[in-house]
Amino acid sequence: MADARQQRRFQELIAPHLDTALSLARWLTRDPADAEDVVQEACLRAFNAIDQCTGENPRGWLLAIVRNAAFTWLARNRPKQVIAIDSINTPEDGEVLADPQPTPEAALIEKADAAMLREAVARLPLAFREVLVLREFQELSYREVAEIARVPIGTVMSRLARARALLIADIGRLKRPVEVSS
Repeated sequence: MADARQQRRFQELIAPHLDTALSLARWLTRDPADAEDVVQEACLRAFNAIDQCTGENPRGWLLAIVRNAAFTWLARNRPKQVIAIDSINTPEDGEVLADPQPTPEAALIEKADAAMLREAVARLPLAFREVLVLREFQELSYREVAEIARVPIGTVMSRLARARALLIADIGRLKRPVEVSS
């Protein structure tokens, strides 16, 4: 049976980061119900190991547990996906300008673009999606991402670069102008 000290430490250190944990799990599993299962498993692991949490970076500690729980869950419940990443071409650089005063039409386009971005991120291979979500959406430092993913910082940087290139290529394909015949 859990003692009051464990419960108090869990509430103080881990509970404030559960939304972030669920967000990461959703990105990794690509399914809200599966993400809830992963976070529940991660919370059980975190609670049982709460004495190992030093309190210096409880968010990073929890996200590492969520990551491990997600990979365990994916290995058990999803078929292996193999994607050759060396054969993917990157597009040329382009410039995007933002309208300072969005019109209703611009707001609608922005909403559609956000949905397109979410879908494109969800299509990324897991290793790239993981570092992109941790760095760009959870706003973790490169060092924190490296610690959570258990890879060198250089690997984080190369995966981020590749993830960004894949996103640009994917979204670029979707946004090509459609020719209309008259």
